[in-house]
Amino acid sequence: MGKYLNHYLSQTPKEQRDDGAVGFMASLDSIATVEPKVTESIIAELQDQRNQLKMIASENYCSLPVQLAMGNLLTDKYSEGYVHHRFYAGCENVDNVEELANEKLKKLFGCEHAYVQPHSGADANLVAFWAILVTRIQDKELERIGENNLNKISEEDYQKIRHLLVNQKMMGMALNAGGHLTHGYRLNISSKMMQAHTYDVDKATHLLDYAQIEKQAMEVKPLIMIAGYSAYPRLIDFAKMREIADKCGTTLMVDMAHFAGLVAGGVMKGNYNPIPFAHVVTSTTHKTLRGPRGGIVMCTDEYKAGVDKGCPIVLGGPLPHVMAAKALAFEEALQPSYSTYAHQIVKNAQALADQLLKRGANLVTGGTDNHLMVVDVLKTFGLNGRHAENALREANITVNRNTVPFDENGPWYTSGIRIGTPALTSRGLKEDEMRAIGDLIFDILSHVKPKQVENSSELSKNKVKFEKSALDQYLKQVADILGQYPLYPELAL
Repeated sequence: MGKYLNHYLSQTPKEQRDDGAVGFMASLDSIATVEPKVTESIIAELQDQRNQLKMIASENYCSLPVQLAMGNLLTDKYSEGYVHHRFYAGCENVDNVEELANEKLKKLFGCEHAYVQPHSGADANLVAFWAILVTRIQDKELERIGENNLNKISEEDYQKIRHLLVNQKMMGMALNAGGHLTHGYRLNISSKMMQAHTYDVDKATHLLDYAQIEKQAMEVKPLIMIAGYSAYPRLIDFAKMREIADKCGTTLMVDMAHFAGLVAGGVMKGNYNPIPFAHVVTSTTHKTLRGPRGGIVMCTDEYKAGVDKGCPIVLGGPLPHVMAAKALAFEEALQPSYSTYAHQIVKNAQALADQLLKRGANLVTGGTDNHLMVVDVLKTFGLNGRHAENALREANITVNRNTVPFDENGPWYTSGIRIGTPALTSRGLKEDEMRAIGDLIFDILSHVKPKQVENSSELSKNKVKFEKSALDQYLKQVADILGQYPLYPELAL
């Protein structure tokens, strides 16, 4: 028995001991026998997260059982292919885990088909893109040739199909408008494997203009139209997006990586739930869904065969240990308490946004309907996003800088910050604490100044300066808030 587990057992009465905590402590001891510096970094990260108001919209805290499920011997098994259709022998146990995760995912979202192999949201999007391309382009061309085996066609026919595949059009929300890198950003592979067109938000309201999107879609006629976002604080009407897609003959793909937990928890219903309207839906599993880091794809039966061929077309060997953790996270999300959690995320976000607005902050779209908001710190405080991010980090508040629509500062410095509530909601904070945090954020950014650095404009764009007494006061306020809501209190570290 090692020092971490011994410490836990000595500090925790028998009746209060937690199985997950025992497993976690034992794992730290095991890791330390090989390389103590890794254990030290894990503990340091726990302490950092305990002492920070984690407000990055794409981050959360998963349960100890979910974390422990990722550290097991399933990682030692190669399992290319899909359930009961593998390229390696000896995959029976992986089949059981993956099938369980697939079934739980289908139950959670009510989708026709589920695929839990992607390692990330970006991987999930690549699987989805190529499933659509294969289904709608490659398979149709093979049917025209009269041969269903790609390896049996001539080189000339293969090259014709290949050129068709990489010359299709996609259309997604622009990065500056709140979209994601994988939705057609020029520096991302999505814009290199297809002709990428992006749609913006309205210049005045910063809201989606469905009439304008329809007009653009009818002109472009993309094969794939993507709905979804990483920094758009409002709901999307997926019924309207499907109507547009049907009108121009496009496949509607929804990337719900950010708001999957709000769909699973019943917050986004009716027209705002993408599952009944999209042909293909992708997501991560670690944001509002509160699971392990990873990706998923859901689709109608039309695209099932293409999605299941994620390997070999995009993926290599899946991560069976992470699929096991996904199965646990989906089971947790099926519990009634998860719906309460999901609804509280939005209540918290709206309380925080309302307080920032009350204090005079400029919020993109004037508020939020979901789990995040974007503050235009240039208009409100005369700071760039990097200034604001660094200032809040010094005060133990972690956010990320983010572009605002039509941002002239670009994606590195930006004019905004993105703030989210999923992680703090997991810790138990509610509306009163969010209003207090709103005041704190506004006060910090009102009093911080860019640090002038002689002969270095680059540093001047990054650095900020505090009066020590003010910073000490902010740190105390953060500590007072977090002291009421300890992170992983079962871990005696």
